[in-house]
Amino acid sequence: MRKRRTAALMAALAAGSLVTGVPGPRAQATEPGTDSGLPPAGASPVRGVDLDTTTIPQLQARMAGGSLTSSALTSAYLRRIEAVDPTIHAVLRTDPTALRQAAASDARHRHGTTRGPLDGIPVLLKDNVNTRDMPTTAGSLALAGRPPDADATLVTRLREAGAVILGKTNLSEWANFRAAKPTSGWSAVGGQTNNPYVLDRNPCGSSSGSAAAMAASLAQVAIGTETDGSIVCPAGMNGVVGHKPSRGLVSGAGVVPISAEQDTAGPMARNVTDAAITLSVLSGGETLRPKGTPGPVDQQAHGLRGRRIGLWRLPSLGPQVDALMTRTAEKLRSAGAEVVEVTPPYQARLAELEYPTLLSEFHRDINAYLATRAGPRTLTELIGFNRTHPAERTCFAGQELFEQALAAPPATSPEHRAMRAELNNLSRRSLDETMAAHHLDAIASPTNPPAWTTDCARGDNDVIPSSTPAAAAGYPSLSVPAGFVNELPVGVLLMAGDHQDARLLALGAAVEHRLGAWRAPRYLPSVGPGS
Repeated sequence: MRKRRTAALMAALAAGSLVTGVPGPRAQATEPGTDSGLPPAGASPVRGVDLDTTTIPQLQARMAGGSLTSSALTSAYLRRIEAVDPTIHAVLRTDPTALRQAAASDARHRHGTTRGPLDGIPVLLKDNVNTRDMPTTAGSLALAGRPPDADATLVTRLREAGAVILGKTNLSEWANFRAAKPTSGWSAVGGQTNNPYVLDRNPCGSSSGSAAAMAASLAQVAIGTETDGSIVCPAGMNGVVGHKPSRGLVSGAGVVPISAEQDTAGPMARNVTDAAITLSVLSGGETLRPKGTPGPVDQQAHGLRGRRIGLWRLPSLGPQVDALMTRTAEKLRSAGAEVVEVTPPYQARLAELEYPTLLSEFHRDINAYLATRAGPRTLTELIGFNRTHPAERTCFAGQELFEQALAAPPATSPEHRAMRAELNNLSRRSLDETMAAHHLDAIASPTNPPAWTTDCARGDNDVIPSSTPAAAAGYPSLSVPAGFVNELPVGVLLMAGDHQDARLLALGAAVEHRLGAWRAPRYLPSVGPGS
């Protein structure tokens, strides 16, 4: 493989060739008695900017032209959080320095010293990403004390790029790796995040707050994390874009782990343009792709014409979702794509292998992380904390995965190493063999079923197999809004080969443009031009 900067992709995005018409405890600014960082109640709105549909290139063009400042944009999002988030419960806290960060960006814009396309753009972080100046809890009261000593590497990159760190989002506690039947979107720190489209429906996990915040237009972009499905499922269920990068493309240093072999952070946004630009920063300004792979400009020159896409139907997600996939395939064919039905092999065996493998890796990796923080220092101590703190059990009491991880074979054992090797091999083969046999540019499947009703007693109804092959293989996947079933969003999940992130994003932009499925939740206050 060889390194290739994403400048070509970003140039195409900024030029507009990929820009579509795109479709519990409460959020707090700071501790009581301090400067909240919020603009005054009478602050002017951002005139002429539709926060639902604007893209980063459009915002940067306005800032370069002097008709918009980062301070005004950040103020608009802070006011939006204040007005809307008490209904959604997506944002745990806002950063009290956000407006100072924005003012520094405005000075750079005035002096022509901007740091790139994220300079001055407000970003929300999932609360399992370390920040030195705000708590990082993974949703657990066990980590609700002193903040980490240092930022996660990805946060350092965002700051160096001039992004405004707007705050932290709620998540499924411990990234949904605690109980056998958890309720996605719930944490002891943040309570229950609601799906913005229908409030009693679930946002999916574990990047639930980041996805719901995007759907509710509470920031321009957000950061999520995924081990298996935790970026793409919330993106699909909340009707936004979520990109799970190739493993290793984005540093995991300073992110609360499940498994170093599968974890990755990635961008969530309301359009593919913003996701691609954010990935370029998270990855240090470059992506990797095999030599000879078509680049994003080549891909965009042809759009969908001549592209071969494998449709993995997954009828187990229900007849209405299957009908939506049929309509999606028809739209892709009408744009010139060739769509062939496929069924990637080895799925039953992948399901058998994944959780036992993750249990051993979680025990190893969470112990290493806890050793860097105040609070419980080992998984054993963490289990004891949950048993003695009733607030940790107000939605569901179980911590079966913690207990199973404690008893699992060590990650150094031959038993575990054999399982991980088989899981890696079969997951990669499931995609590689399918793509090679049918000469595919990507595989498409439904990301999610319509959102289920949130119910602490029952837990989730989320047996969604589409994310597993790419997650276990470390290959990229991208969820793009496909449409609605009973007013609830459903995404189409695109998967491609190892480190083909730029190619997948370019293809995803073409799919997004053809489907045009995104729309803001109807009941939320308007954030259109001049609102």
